Amino acid sequence: MPHAPPLGALLRQYAAGSVLACDPVDQGLLNRGYRLRTTRGRYFLKHHFDPETAAPEAIARQHGATQRLAALGVPVAPPLPAHDGRTVAVVGGHAYALHPWIEGRHRHGAQLTAEQCGRLGALLGVVHASLERVMPVAGREQGETRTSSGAGTPNGRRLARPGEGVPDGRHRARAGRSAPGAERAVSMRRPAARADGARAGKPHAQNAETTPPVDAGADPAATFALIDDLLARVRGHRPADSFDELARHRLLERRSLLEQHVGRRPPHGGPVGWVHGDFHPFNLLYRGDAPAAIVDWDRLGVQPRAEEAVRAAAIFFVRPSGTLDLPKVRPYARAYRRTAGATPSELAAAVHRVWWERLNDFWMLRWHYERGDTRADSQFPAASALVVWWTREYEAVCDAFVG
Repeated sequence: MPHAPPLGALLRQYAAGSVLACDPVDQGLLNRGYRLRTTRGRYFLKHHFDPETAAPEAIARQHGATQRLAALGVPVAPPLPAHDGRTVAVVGGHAYALHPWIEGRHRHGAQLTAEQCGRLGALLGVVHASLERVMPVAGREQGETRTSSGAGTPNGRRLARPGEGVPDGRHRARAGRSAPGAERAVSMRRPAARADGARAGKPHAQNAETTPPVDAGADPAATFALIDDLLARVRGHRPADSFDELARHRLLERRSLLEQHVGRRPPHGGPVGWVHGDFHPFNLLYRGDAPAAIVDWDRLGVQPRAEEAVRAAAIFFVRPSGTLDLPKVRPYARAYRRTAGATPSELAAAVHRVWWERLNDFWMLRWHYERGDTRADSQFPAASALVVWWTREYEAVCDAFVG
């Protein structure tokens, strides 16, 4: 097994018995997961591998949040404590966490009724409202802050595959990233980088008396330069293939759109608060018709709350053709506003900022051409088409979120 975890040393720290079987679980781009069967049951072992999210104190903060949310009745999957009461085990300089094995299935928006879409929006609203109760308040304690950016997403969140539902929903998911039992497709985490290549979304401690800063969104000048660079990489790719052809078409199309809308750069973000940071179909488990667990809290942070609601909708409700299912967005957004206490104007501003993000966002192409990583390629057709459709149907999209 590649990257086999030190099971003996780890399990000695828990009352989890002796290992009988250990299998790698489909991974995202940052962390590693293993399905464990022991003499005392089934577990999910998470190896927090990504340097940006693997600091033990950051993991402990995530764990504390899920424990407090569980006490409020929010469907989450808190980690198990070790003999010393800690939920982070450090072995050989690596951080691990043990979670219970949770059976569940993932559901894309296409698999939800209008009523269930409303419940989904209400759930996210409850998450945001509950985090306000259980997490440090800006101005009293230091918290993790992530700035909003227009290129890539501000927190490097993982994306489900746009336009694809989970084939039959029968994925076992695992606690701590998608709850245990996950036989799920690999979901992609988009890099937290601005269009100009500068690192965006990196957490930093905020001064106790300051409001978390939020930047103005991607600089179109940097985006134009990035488009030129990517076009050169596309031309130089040999042998040329159908992905190159689509990439070139979308890059030229996006440059034209950006030229038309360059004056619409948003000036600032909306009200900030603690958010999950990675809310999408592969991080939500259903048992029957009810959500069983929200998982993968690696991107817990302070951000404009309404923007998470818009980004989540753009993943849950995107169709394979690159359009949003607006009749489903409407009940989702209405329920979110009600439970989160968000105003229609906040949602309208969030729609504009996320649209601008997508207009300046080329993370999938950067993975493909700069890093030679093709794992996000399947997402590109729908995601790139969505930007064009969203621009054309901008008013209809806004109306679905605020009406």
